[in-house]
Amino acid sequence: MIKLDRPVIVEGKYDKITLENIVDALIITTDGFGIFKNKEKCDLIRQLAKKNGVIIMTDSDSAGAVIRSYIKKIVSDCEIINVYVPELNGKEKRKDKPSKSGLLGVEGMTPEIIENALKKSGVFSVKTEERRKITKADMFAFGLSGGEDSKEKRKSFLRQLGLPESLSSSAMLDVLNNSFTFEEFTERAELWKNNGEF
Repeated sequence: MIKLDRPVIVEGKYDKITLENIVDALIITTDGFGIFKNKEKCDLIRQLAKKNGVIIMTDSDSAGAVIRSYIKKIVSDCEIINVYVPELNGKEKRKDKPSKSGLLGVEGMTPEIIENALKKSGVFSVKTEERRKITKADMFAFGLSGGEDSKEKRKSFLRQLGLPESLSSSAMLDVLNNSFTFEEFTERAELWKNNGEF
């Protein structure tokens, strides 16, 4: 597994499934052109990009280019690493016929091709330190999971952090680990608790 230090944005769930077998990172889908109408997801991408930048890996067709361009507008001046997969003719195994462009998408790429595309982009993390991850137990300790009113507490805490309130506890944990160190999370959670935000 290739460990990446920033989120990877892909088009669809099958791209995500392919990548999950190759990289250890937060992977966010745009749901194709669905991103154009999904304000919450746009806000989430913007928030994550401010912390450490984002990696964009869309298909090599025209639709992929449009989505890539839109993500660039969302994150404006934050750091973006563009990863381009090669233009290979073919069709994905799950499809009856090739896509409109006749090109394989991210989901149809082999692990070797994706690794090579990542190397070419200069995306590999140079971090050597292993930082303490935020866990479900940490969320439980602050009442953010496992309790009767945990859902409302999560919404309140996410609101304070400027993150989408609709995140599930698992999605929230992924986002927290990509946005904050354990110490930053604890500090924010203590402040939220002491201020009686909930």
